[in-house]
Amino acid sequence: METGNKAPEILGRDQNGNEIRLSDYKGKKLVLYFYPKDLTSGCTQQACNLRDNYKELREAGYEVLGVSVDNEAQHRKFIERQQLPFSLIADTEHALVEAFGVWGEKKMYGRTYFGTFRTTFIINEEGIVERIIGPKEIKVKEHASQILD
Repeated sequence: METGNKAPEILGRDQNGNEIRLSDYKGKKLVLYFYPKDLTSGCTQQACNLRDNYKELREAGYEVLGVSVDNEAQHRKFIERQQLPFSLIADTEHALVEAFGVWGEKKMYGRTYFGTFRTTFIINEEGIVERIIGPKEIKVKEHASQILD
């Protein structure tokens, strides 16, 4: 997925099993942020920064939607523990992470594995990817201000 591309219509299922579509956000800017795993320190810091600045994001015309390959039950637990005001897509089949090109080989502590690259896509009111904040750019504790700048 690159800037200028149209985002897919079907985004997946949220923490309650509801189908989420791009058209649900028509006329609004969408922050579609991909993160590696629920309830881990970096992902929690990022989600809480978006939560703490949610009002400002909404006032600027943004809706927020998180995506990871965790299941619906794990997402519900994450939302409940961190009191997140936005939905999380359970991309357990890896359809969305692969469509957006954020799934791949990673290395940590000398171990190689496949996972999600922390990436945020800003999608405009017409469903077009307007901006991408890549894994090397994202600051989890300042993510909302990165989006608003």
